[in-house]
Amino acid sequence: MMRRALVVSVAVLSVSACAKKEPAAPPSPTPRVAGGVVGGVVGRQGRVPDGAVRVGGSIREPQKVKHVPPRYPAEARKERIQGTVILETLIDKQGRVGDIHVLRSVPGLDEAAMEAVRQWEYTPTLLDGVAVDVIMTVTVNYALQ
Repeated sequence: MMRRALVVSVAVLSVSACAKKEPAAPPSPTPRVAGGVVGGVVGRQGRVPDGAVRVGGSIREPQKVKHVPPRYPAEARKERIQGTVILETLIDKQGRVGDIHVLRSVPGLDEAAMEAVRQWEYTPTLLDGVAVDVIMTVTVNYALQ
């Protein structure tokens, strides 16, 4: 009984220590919203490459013109791994996939998803009639049937 009380007491002390109020951060020039930065990606506040724009608002999603189906890795199939891999991709002015960052990982499936997406091609994204690089989120679903 005494031991349990001690553990609870330590847990409460830990919470109290973590709850200390820290000095306020300087105001951010970027507007903040619940879950992330306006126009950004939750959990990733990295820089957008120069000249690249994000899909949304007046920026339309480019249309996929070449689709390569993702392979289902044999080991993942054997272990019955399923899920959705979410990737952030940079589509260049010619519609080719460049940089890829994993936003939601499914261990055992990420590499296969990126391998397929790297081969996809899109129509160029136009902004005021000029082709621009675009950042877009892509989901790759894996489900066993």
